[in-house]
Amino acid sequence: MSSLAWFDVLVALTALERLAELVVSSRNARWSFARGGVESGRGHFPPMVALHTGLLLACVLEAHLADRPFLPWLGWPALVLVLASQALRWWCIATLGPRWNTRVIVVPGLPLVDRGPYRWIPHPNYVAVVVEGVALPLVHTAWVTALAFTVLNAVLLLGFRIPAEERALKAAGGGGDPVPAPGR
Repeated sequence: MSSLAWFDVLVALTALERLAELVVSSRNARWSFARGGVESGRGHFPPMVALHTGLLLACVLEAHLADRPFLPWLGWPALVLVLASQALRWWCIATLGPRWNTRVIVVPGLPLVDRGPYRWIPHPNYVAVVVEGVALPLVHTAWVTALAFTVLNAVLLLGFRIPAEERALKAAGGGGDPVPAPGR
């Protein structure tokens, strides 16, 4: 099997992982709403979904249409970073438990989570998103996709998502940690 076919498999597996996140997120949203959870920042959610879906599509399209090569010196380290970003993402999901969501849903009165990766960084899930957004396309040298996603994701995260989360936490009196996974 060619490196391009393996890359297609990697992107497909990433898409399946996203679907698994949506299942977890849906279950967790029901849990949060049953406990008085309040959703914020709905306006940026559809563009986030589009951006993250676009990342997966663009990875495959750029690699195929631009005939991007697999460069071992770039592709293997990028793959390691993709796997590390997935591990960090699922560590975040496990740490937050039913409070993790792809949407910004805060249950008032719950204390902030300060264990797991949240001990060291306030938004570790977004570290995973940033690393994956750069590394996944670079596994097969799709540098235009890596660059475009990084810029658009920075605008979305810094301009909309993180401020929406911070406002939601403040409004809830510092309640639950809505740090969600990206783009789902």
